[in-house]
Order: sequence, then structure tokens, then C-alpha cells
Amino acid sequence: MSRTIAGFIFMIAWSCCLVQVLKAQSTPNIIIIMADDQGWGDLSLHGNVNLSTPNIDSLAVNGVQFDRFFVDPVCSPTRAALLTGRYAVRGGVYATSAGGERLDLDEKTLPEYFESVGYATGAFGKWHNGMQPPYHPNCRGFDEFYGFCSGHWGSYFSPMLEHNGQIIQGDGYLPDDLTNRAMDFITQHQDKPFLVYLPFPTPHAPMQVPDDWWEKVKDRPLLNRHRNPEREDTTFTRAALAMVEDIDWNVGRLIAHLRKLHLEENTIILYLTDNGPNSWRWNGDMKGRKAKTDEGGVRSPLLIQWKGQLPVGKTIQPIASVHDLLPTLADLAGIPFDPPKPLDGKSLKSLFLEKNTHWPERLIINQWGDRISVRSQHSRLSHDGQLFDMNADPGLRSTRFPCA
Repeated sequence: MSRTIAGFIFMIAWSCCLVQVLKAQSTPNIIIIMADDQGWGDLSLHGNVNLSTPNIDSLAVNGVQFDRFFVDPVCSPTRAALLTGRYAVRGGVYATSAGGERLDLDEKTLPEYFESVGYATGAFGKWHNGMQPPYHPNCRGFDEFYGFCSGHWGSYFSPMLEHNGQIIQGDGYLPDDLTNRAMDFITQHQDKPFLVYLPFPTPHAPMQVPDDWWEKVKDRPLLNRHRNPEREDTTFTRAALAMVEDIDWNVGRLIAHLRKLHLEENTIILYLTDNGPNSWRWNGDMKGRKAKTDEGGVRSPLLIQWKGQLPVGKTIQPIASVHDLLPTLADLAGIPFDPPKPLDGKSLKSLFLEKNTHWPERLIINQWGDRISVRSQHSRLSHDGQLFDMNADPGLRSTRFPCA
């Protein structure tokens, strides 16, 4: 090989490395993945042998996970808390329909903060915080929106959807279609920082799943069962498991796409769910499910990967909440952040990066309708006035601290 050709090859390789270094040193991209009605227990990471979720699990293996992370008992409030860093009722979100899901217009949202500093912002999936302008996602900080704005959708196979306010036809199984759109958006904006919000509509009903995913689970033994197995609808459980495995496949496609574009090292990826499971199925022996303020109705996974920046394989013990994500992401990205209203959440950055962080005791409130529960690091006060020791009795099976 001549010196000229060898030098040319060296220059190409050096240029490719330089591009990757420059991308890694730039403002981080952010991807927020939220599943709908997936329980804490619907991950193989958490010990459920009924399904396999290697791609979602890898976010914890290559990043950090929270042992006790809490959301709201139903979807609209969780989404509002994510967007604002505040309890949903402060922003006017108190229900999932009849206007109670609409986020007040004087609330500043997560995409608005990032859009103001030059991020490209896109949302792909279920919105559920207001359907028409000025509550529509395109009016709340998202440059790009593809999906649907209501609380649930009638079909997941090439359904009618909207793209930036225009009615269009979907293309294939909805979670796969949404992932394709998110990947297209990332490709389009790979040379500037981007914020991608990917709120999957599954495993929320209708329990529709492609045949190839259903074939994998329809005869699979269910070795992990709900703590009261007589309450479990095993056909529903298998459909939910199949839908989650499809989500996992899409998470894998998304990560592979980032690697292909040399963006993984400069992208913060978060994975969480919006509430507890939508049926009685295995959930780590916790009491409660969707729409319940017990532990099982409000505990969610929170997995965060930022390669080269966050620790690998770290489990964080202090309790945290969906309200913490907005200030945390602003802190990690280093963007100007001066909220116009007091936040209920706080940045979790020090928990990621420091070994012996002093973390003050805090209380997290969970509310749905007239039911309210309160969680501290070691206890939960239930809606009916019972105080449980969460270390000795995480399943809320017996009252350890009677309340007057």
C-alpha cells in the first residue's frame, strides 16, 4: 500500500473519530420512553420469568435504576407531572376525561424549556393532556407530533392518527410505527440536540398484538402469578406480556439506531411507566394496580442510561417521583432553568454522581379521586389511615404502625 493511500485512509479514520468526539462533547440529546399501563413487575429485570425484556433491562445494566420510583395511579396526572415538575392537580389535571386531563395553559412544559435553548422537540405516541389547541402538543413545546391525543385508541393496526394536527393513516402496528417516526426524527436532527418523547400506547387496552408476538406467549407457562391468582385473567396477562416484549424490541431498535448514528454516548435515555398494571398479574407481591394509591398502583421502573457520564449498574435507594424528572434533565443537560412557579420535584443528579449524598427525608403524595396515600422512605400511609412499615411489610399485608 502506498504512503498516499495509507495517509488517505488515516485521515478518513481520524475524521470519523473526530465527529464522534465532537458529538460526545456537545449538549446531550434526551429520549423519554413511557409505557402505558405496564406494571413495575412487567420486566425480566425485576424478576419476572414470564417474559424477556433484554433491551429495556440493558438501560439499567448500562446506567442507573431507582429501587422505589413513584408515578400517579393513572395516566393523565403522571404525564402532567412529567411535563411540569409539579403535582398534576396544581396544573388543573384531576381526571382522564371531560376536560380534567387538560394541562393549564400557564404551566411551562418540559419541551418548552428545551425548545427555548435550541433543541428540536418531538413527541410520538399518546398525549392525553388536552386534544385541541391550545392544549395540543404542538402548542405546548413540541415541534413535531405524531400519534393521538385522547386517553385510549380503538385499534393498533394502521389506525387513523394525526401528524401535526392533520389526520393521516398509520402504518402498521402502532408501537412499531411510532418508533419508526421517532427514529426518522432523530436522523433528521442528528446534528443538533434533540428531545424525543416516546409515550407508547401499550400495553393499555385494547389487548391487540401481532400474531408473531402472540405465538411466542400463548402457550408459555406463567410461573410468576398475582399474589391472589384466582383474580388473574391469564389470557389478558399473556397479551400484556406480548405487548411489552414488542416494546422491548422497539427499544432495542432505537438503541441500535443511536449507535449507527454515533449518538448513543451523547444521549440520555429514560424508561418509565405511567401507572401500575392494568390487570391483576405478577407485580412483585405488591398490593394494588392501576387506579389504586397502594404501592403496586404507583411504583414504576425508572431506568436512565447516559454512557460515559452516569455510573454503570447503580441502584439508587432514596425514593423519587415523576415530578423530579424535569429538574433532573435540565440539570444534567446544563440548560438555563428558572421555573416561573414552585416545583414539587427536585434534581436527582447528585444521587447519580455522588457516593455519599446527604438526601433529606421527603414525602411523596399519591392521589386519585378521594383516595390519598403518602410515602416516606420507610413508610406508607394508606388512603384508609393505616401506616405501613415498607421495610418489614412491602406487600402492605399487615398494619405495623396503627394510626388513631
